Amino acid sequence: MGFYEYYKEEAVHSPMRKLILYNDKIVGDVSAYWEDDTLKRWLDIGIVLCDSTNWGHGIGTAACKQWIKEMFQLFDYLPHVGFTTWSGNIGMQTIGEKIGMTREGVIRKVRYWENEYYDSIKYGILRDEI
Repeated sequence: MGFYEYYKEEAVHSPMRKLILYNDKIVGDVSAYWEDDTLKRWLDIGIVLCDSTNWGHGIGTAACKQWIKEMFQLFDYLPHVGFTTWSGNIGMQTIGEKIGMTREGVIRKVRYWENEYYDSIKYGILRDEI
């Protein structure tokens, strides 16, 4: 079973996950989760585009921009939506900047990948900035 087949059922029935369609094919998904668990005042989003041939075409930018708008509509009391990435993921940093997010924090040398440390980077946007 492929990644998207596994999540398809969950995405159809969850307000916290949606599939990304491009040219009538499932190419990824967006998700949202509560950083503060049951308090539900600190929301972060995520995106997955597994096939690198879909990178660099604006799919992730469009999906994140729309997803953030949907999250602000769904949770009309939230002032902030964010995401966390790492310094090795230039594409996600570019998406954050393109859609008007602010680089809010950097935790240096905490992400370990292939025998190298990278920074963890936090982006966020306020409701009145979209």
